[in-house]
Amino acid sequence: MALVAASVLALRAELALAQMYVYPSRGQSPQRQQQDEASCSQWATQQAGNPAAVGPPPEPEGQVLPGAGRGVVIGAIGGAIGGNAGKGAAIGAASGALIGGFRRADQQQAYQDAQSAAYASYQRAYAACLEGRGYTVR
Repeated sequence: MALVAASVLALRAELALAQMYVYPSRGQSPQRQQQDEASCSQWATQQAGNPAAVGPPPEPEGQVLPGAGRGVVIGAIGGAIGGNAGKGAAIGAASGALIGGFRRADQQQAYQDAQSAAYASYQRAYAACLEGRGYTVR
């Protein structure tokens, strides 16, 4: 799972940079542009951090089943009080799994937001560096 997440991060970084257009407005050679882009990438990483270092998304397996397990226990207790422990356990399991699923979705969204912010910050720094070296960046 971690390998897949790292591959997705690398692909997203390439796609984010691929969306940028860099034009040598001062007549820089292709070799000079390549050197400047490499230098600006290093500088942007120093300024904004490495966007691929946001970290892997949370593992999905850890949320739903423990939530269901807690729900079974709580539901069984509540059901026993109400006279039907089995029905209470079933309702508790379903509720616990649902809450665990919501928690996992919230964690995924937070990860995606952090990743997007990291890429945006890196791109701004990268563009600023290239513009400072005489390139038009869009």
